[in-house]
Amino acid sequence: MKYGIRFKKYFVILIASKLLSLENAQIYLAFCSLIRNFACIMSTIIYPSPIFGPVHSRRLGISLGINLMPADGKVCSFDCIYCECGFNADHRPAKPIPTREEVAEKLEQTLQHMTAEGQLPDVLTFAGNGEPTCHPHFAEIISDTIRLRNQYCPQAKVCVLSNSTMIHRQSVHDALMLVDDNILKLDTVDPLYINKVDRPNGHYDVHTIIDRMKAFNGHIIIQTMFMRGQYQGESVDNTSEQYVAPWLDAVKQINPQQVMVYTIDRETPAHGLEKASHEQLDAIRDRVIAAGIPCTASY
Repeated sequence: MKYGIRFKKYFVILIASKLLSLENAQIYLAFCSLIRNFACIMSTIIYPSPIFGPVHSRRLGISLGINLMPADGKVCSFDCIYCECGFNADHRPAKPIPTREEVAEKLEQTLQHMTAEGQLPDVLTFAGNGEPTCHPHFAEIISDTIRLRNQYCPQAKVCVLSNSTMIHRQSVHDALMLVDDNILKLDTVDPLYINKVDRPNGHYDVHTIIDRMKAFNGHIIIQTMFMRGQYQGESVDNTSEQYVAPWLDAVKQINPQQVMVYTIDRETPAHGLEKASHEQLDAIRDRVIAAGIPCTASY
């Protein structure tokens, strides 16, 4: 951002000195803006579908990814400004979502190959280009995955990374009760912050989400992104007491088996976002642990 400001000042000087026409300067600046936006889109990640990896996860170990969204774009009930897959509007898919049968077939083929290679995953992780619980056959796919896990790698965990928007559906709730790691997002309890950063598509009531999280009776891992910086001229820092204290109160009410706090690790579609510091994450982690809930911090 600071380099953009320098270039603009430089162009103002050139224009004032009549060394560059206003029209050509405007064209060049527009081109630079296009290049920056294109670079932002290209820096984000669109995962293969329905299986990708294995990859090494900061939090989960050797993870074999299961992507229930199209391979050429993103479909999500959130449009987070920090999402490594980019903004929804920049990655509209043309391909359909994979069918239940396609997911099971590709997963079995991959597990057979990994078995032959002697490299089995630590976890089978539902993640990828959007919200996995939006898939209309999510519950059935979970059943298929557990069956294949038991057959090929019984020591591996089945994990779902979800933004929590579909946990009001009974079939989704029941399926998540079957997995080993039911990891649900709760970045804050502040509605204004949620609308600014997580940007839900459609109605989202954080208090209803918290109530639905309680319904898991402890079979839940809370995942929270902490970060600093600005977006569109407004602060997106949720590391202050204003955000941490009410979030911690909600976590205590939910009483999860674990909490994962983390910060930005990859390129983000929004400019101006900054990582939370080690000290900030450690302080938040220690407060969760002091409340009697296991907690990890990923930097």
